[in-house]
Amino acid sequence: MMDTKKQLQGFGDSKFTVAVYIEKRPPMVPWQTLNFLHAMQAGEINSINQACGNGWRKVFNVYAKVLFALPSEHFKFAKQACDWQTFRDDLLLQTNSRTALLFSPPLLNEGNQLHIIAGRTHAKKLIQSGLLNSPLTWLDDEFAISKSDKVIVCPYFDYRQLSNIKIARLSQLVADVLA
Repeated sequence: MMDTKKQLQGFGDSKFTVAVYIEKRPPMVPWQTLNFLHAMQAGEINSINQACGNGWRKVFNVYAKVLFALPSEHFKFAKQACDWQTFRDDLLLQTNSRTALLFSPPLLNEGNQLHIIAGRTHAKKLIQSGLLNSPLTWLDDEFAISKSDKVIVCPYFDYRQLSNIKIARLSQLVADVLA
């Protein structure tokens, strides 16, 4: 069996249980050519926020909010910090966080992992290019699931697109996929 972890490109823990896939990288020199999984260090998320502005701040904030909303019978993120902001600042995408934010295509069937693709457009590009071969069932214009592969497509990680109400729906879909 080949070591697929080397193919992962993005931020996070190599032992992730939740991976979010987004299309674009932060527009900073060290991240534009990143070709491996980089465990974030304390302060790196804030550094990206400072350099790249509100769009990336939203991605990290929404990711932490999503983790805190996931069903507690499957995930313990909400028990690791007093609130989602503390989790974002102290744990998100770091070693032992069990989280990843990936720019590479999903590698499915790698264990007990949940795969969340942020954005319908990104998911459709992955499908059209043959980089995502998962039997997705589209529930509406924004959400799709594959229970067999533990894949969920949801709106992009932005406050307007993935509002608190839609985060709650995503959490319910996670429970359904893992049931």
